[in-house]
Amino acid sequence: MQIASRIKAMKRLLTLILSFLLAPACVQSALAQAPKTGPGPQAKMPMQIKPDPRAQQRSYHFKEADKDITYVLYVSSKVSKDKKNPLIIALHGMGGDANFIVRDRLIDLADENGFIVAGPMGYNVTGWYGSPVISMNKAPVDPPNLAELSEKDVMNVLEMMRKEFNVDNDRTYLLGHSMGGAGTLFLGSKYASQWAAIASIAPAAFMMMNERKEYLSKLKDAHVPAILIQGDADTVVPPTYARQWSDSMKEVGMTYKYVELPGGDHGTVIGDSMPDIFKFFAEYSKSKAK
Repeated sequence: MQIASRIKAMKRLLTLILSFLLAPACVQSALAQAPKTGPGPQAKMPMQIKPDPRAQQRSYHFKEADKDITYVLYVSSKVSKDKKNPLIIALHGMGGDANFIVRDRLIDLADENGFIVAGPMGYNVTGWYGSPVISMNKAPVDPPNLAELSEKDVMNVLEMMRKEFNVDNDRTYLLGHSMGGAGTLFLGSKYASQWAAIASIAPAAFMMMNERKEYLSKLKDAHVPAILIQGDADTVVPPTYARQWSDSMKEVGMTYKYVELPGGDHGTVIGDSMPDIFKFFAEYSKSKAK
């Protein structure tokens, strides 16, 4: 089954990277002591998966990088030019493209609830969406401004959606998984005025841990609620990290919800989280927060 195989592939890739990045202390210390991987089979990137046939495969010219960048789009059958329509920007995990997240349960619920869903590439499969870049084997970041380009790509796609569709700016949401979960916390905070709510799934936000209260305080000040979802059987992004983010959400006094899915691993948490996310998004709009 393709879904199972792509989840296993992504888990192997992330486990390889995170096995020498993670430590009970701080990630910076782990990076300094990271051993080099020896010879043997390595995970191949980019990973590919057969797209959900309901999703559109698109591209645009990214002038800052002078290259064409792909993105994935789904438009609900309930979307109309005659009314404002809710929008989700969906950020994929490391190693693949947006077809790994804009599919299956996300598309099912987007169609049912009348959403437009756009999945940016984030410049490339390891862009990190502006959040601190984690590179395998401490290899040089290529290009050096990768984080900047990855962030810009997301915001470009957001702007394109607003130009093409009648988007409801009061119901524009951000979600992401793993690397995309880190990007969601980063971009959710940096561009807090753009979002009605955000959803971070098993966020690989290890490099953001020390400053997490600063990120979350910006969400609180902008009245942006967040839902954080984690599988308790996740061995790639252990739940202890999500619990720390949840504790900090409570400490800063922001509006949030933490959901820990029993038996959920780093792959199954994607689809299994979607009902909770859509229910959470339905509760919040920017107009209600005013």
